[in-house]
Amino acid sequence: MDKYTEIYGVDISKDVFDVMDTGGVHSQFSNNKKGFKEFAKTLSKGSLIVMEATGYYYYCLAQYLYSKGYSVSVVNPLSVKRFIQMKLSKVKTDKSDARSICEYACMNSVALYTAKDKNHSACLQLISLIDIYLKQSTQLKNKLHGEHTLGLPSKSVYHSLNRSLKSLQREIKLLEERLIELVKEDQYSQLIDLKSIPGLGTKTAVLLIVLTNGFTKFESAKQLCCYAGITPTIRQSGSSIRGRSRISKMGNRKLRNLLFLCAFSACKHNKACREIYERIVAKGKSKKLALIAVANKLLKQAFAIAKSGMPYDENFVSKLS
Repeated sequence: MDKYTEIYGVDISKDVFDVMDTGGVHSQFSNNKKGFKEFAKTLSKGSLIVMEATGYYYYCLAQYLYSKGYSVSVVNPLSVKRFIQMKLSKVKTDKSDARSICEYACMNSVALYTAKDKNHSACLQLISLIDIYLKQSTQLKNKLHGEHTLGLPSKSVYHSLNRSLKSLQREIKLLEERLIELVKEDQYSQLIDLKSIPGLGTKTAVLLIVLTNGFTKFESAKQLCCYAGITPTIRQSGSSIRGRSRISKMGNRKLRNLLFLCAFSACKHNKACREIYERIVAKGKSKKLALIAVANKLLKQAFAIAKSGMPYDENFVSKLS
């Protein structure tokens, strides 16, 4: 990190954010436009400001600093948490967290933040809200099932649950339609190309485009597979520990689940995916493992299609993925 004149670790909460620089100087500012301006006055050009992706609180500060020309990095909170655990730290305060973020950035290479445009930001918000509504929809379905199990459900309760469920389903449909519209405005050709992959549905293609910002966030298919959490982890140590290989599950859960569902269709209609599935099952491996391999292959095909800017072709994709 020698290319930066100064590195600042920022720990953000709802009302304030704590800052620690490499010299050990601690400051605290209000988490609003006034605080952002005060903080910016203390910065010199060539500084790097590092913060965690904590909920919604980091977003406004990251966007503001980026717009002012500063180098900003938004890191995974889990990475910082593991870094703190590695140091066996017993102190947990906003000040100590800011110091740890600063130390983490000094010792590790961190990716620079790229500001989101209006459409991309709206798409991410839509995805987040759809997720919330889907969870609420599942809760209502479970409640309805529970009422049926009682044998004599209250009519008032039953009709209220049904009305709420139908209302949520309508909202989800409207939001999904709006999400597709926004993606088509900026990435229409890429969406069409991705949908040409046998087994890859519209929802998964849209989610891939939004989460990867048009596949610009990743340089390789391997990085994308790691992000989705469908790469295998090996559990082996000495002669006594021989754990079964599993997927990491440390990536985006929604994307991983959609890819797994797409794998069922891909096994039937996607030649390359079908061959992988049959080869793994023929070796006596579980069908679930084979489907995970298919999901991995689908993601690699999507990456190859997005980077080439060409629609799906069996022979072309097999060389790149």
